[in-house]
Amino acid sequence: MDFDLSDEQKQLVETVQSFVKKQSPLSRLRALREDPTGWSRDAWRQMGELGWISISLPESVGGLGGSFIDAALILEQLGTTLVPEPMIPTLTAAAAIVRAGTEEQATRLLAPALAGEGSLALAAAEAQSRFDVADVATKAERAGSGYRITGEKVWVLNGHAADTIVVSARTAGGPRDREGISLFAVDRNAPGLEVQPVKTMDSHHAGLLRFKGVEVGEEQRLGAEGGALAALEYAADLGAAAACAEGLGVINTALQMTVEYLKTREQFGVKIGSFQALQHRAVDMFIEAELCRSMMILAALKVADADEEERKTAISAAKVQLAWGGRQVTQQAIQLHGGVGVTDEHDIALYFKRMHVLNALFGDEDTHLTRYARSPLFTANVGA
Repeated sequence: MDFDLSDEQKQLVETVQSFVKKQSPLSRLRALREDPTGWSRDAWRQMGELGWISISLPESVGGLGGSFIDAALILEQLGTTLVPEPMIPTLTAAAAIVRAGTEEQATRLLAPALAGEGSLALAAAEAQSRFDVADVATKAERAGSGYRITGEKVWVLNGHAADTIVVSARTAGGPRDREGISLFAVDRNAPGLEVQPVKTMDSHHAGLLRFKGVEVGEEQRLGAEGGALAALEYAADLGAAAACAEGLGVINTALQMTVEYLKTREQFGVKIGSFQALQHRAVDMFIEAELCRSMMILAALKVADADEEERKTAISAAKVQLAWGGRQVTQQAIQLHGGVGVTDEHDIALYFKRMHVLNALFGDEDTHLTRYARSPLFTANVGA
């Protein structure tokens, strides 16, 4: 199989590299940490104009018809300078809309976000759910010609700023039932929706959402009532693959920064990079980075796989490798930088924090290791 990038993909990578270096250095993230939104609408609009937000979505709903590999290439480069714009939350919410909704709904709801004029959020996580998108306590009960939504969603990425929020709610069944889950597109200004902005440990922003009798119309339900779980699981898997792609950019940058530090830092009158023990640790970091790259490519290829088990297994394997490799590289980066590495003033600390958040997005190490171990592709013929 040929893993070389096409000429168009190479040009795409060069364009994103130029953007992050010139218009979104790490200092921009630091400057936006105290901003209520946490990201720039001007930068987001420019990303929309460049087609980055729409690149992996079907042409039938206003996208450019590319593959998730194209989006992964963009996310990897955004990770190199920790670009704070809501690419991952918008892509995951868009995936849920496309999978669950009609073509008319998807075209209408996605248009502002794809142009960079608006943004999206996927509200699926709840206090008790622990990465299980089927564990939904939020309810959507029939009210007249529509529904009334009550419940709470926690740590919603971009939930503090999104114009449209895709919300999972139970229209039938009991806790953790796979049937009876519906998705609704809710306007952020809907009466009864309370948004509490919160900060995450990596200097990004999120929202705690409370739905206190939010009324939505029938047209705001995406797809058939009670049949949204498959779309929700797909969106979560795409989000996990997206985290692996951005994480690769974080890992490679942390590795590069550490190698440069080893080449310049002196101790006892010599460059510490000349110490063989530290060279060995740098090589271990490189190996983990390459393993993460390989697994990310496989996960990105499998996002659109028609075989659900193939998709889930590949993405869980990549997420576990991100947890192992990402933790190894960023922890070693802190160690090799010494005391300065744990200070907020040093950039390496920001990469360390972002990696820990990416490891937890859409399923942590234990969650994906368990899912991988239960996969029929892994357990086939065991005990035969």
